[in-house]
Amino acid sequence: MQAVIQRVRRASVDIAGACVASIGPGFLLLLCAEQGDTEAQADKLLAKVLKLRVFSDAQGKMNHSVQDMDGQGTAGGLLIVSQFTLAADCSAGNRPSFTQAAAPDLARALYDYFVAQARLRHPQVATGVFAADMQVALVNDGPVTIPIRVLAPA
Repeated sequence: MQAVIQRVRRASVDIAGACVASIGPGFLLLLCAEQGDTEAQADKLLAKVLKLRVFSDAQGKMNHSVQDMDGQGTAGGLLIVSQFTLAADCSAGNRPSFTQAAAPDLARALYDYFVAQARLRHPQVATGVFAADMQVALVNDGPVTIPIRVLAPA
C-alpha cells in the first residue's frame, strides 16, 4: 500500500463542479492499494501518516505531526483521495501499466477501511469519492511532499 502525502494550507475535491470535500491546514493524502495489500498494511500506513513529523515548531524545525500541528494539541485536516495511478509502471513504452493496482473491489474495501480507521483516530477527516472523476485543488505548504510505501511482510 502506498500514499503520497502533501502538507497543505488547504485542499479540496470537486466533482462535476461541486465541492464534495475540503480541509484547511493538514495533509492531502493520495492513497493507492496494490495487489496483495491487507488491512494490516493500511493500519501501519495510517500510523505512519498520523505520526509523521513535518509541521514546524516554534524554531521552524519539522517536529510536529498532523495530530499536534502547533505543539498545543491542534489537529490538522486529512483529505484522503483514492489514487490508483500511483501503481503506474512506466518501465516499458510510453503508456503506463496499472497491473499492480488492486482490483477495484479490494481497492475500495481497503480505501473504506483506511478512511474508517482514520476517522476513529483523527478528529478531522474528509474524503474524495472512490473511483470518481475528481478535480483536486491544493495549496502545497513548503512545499512538502512525501511518498510512503508499506510493503507486506516477507
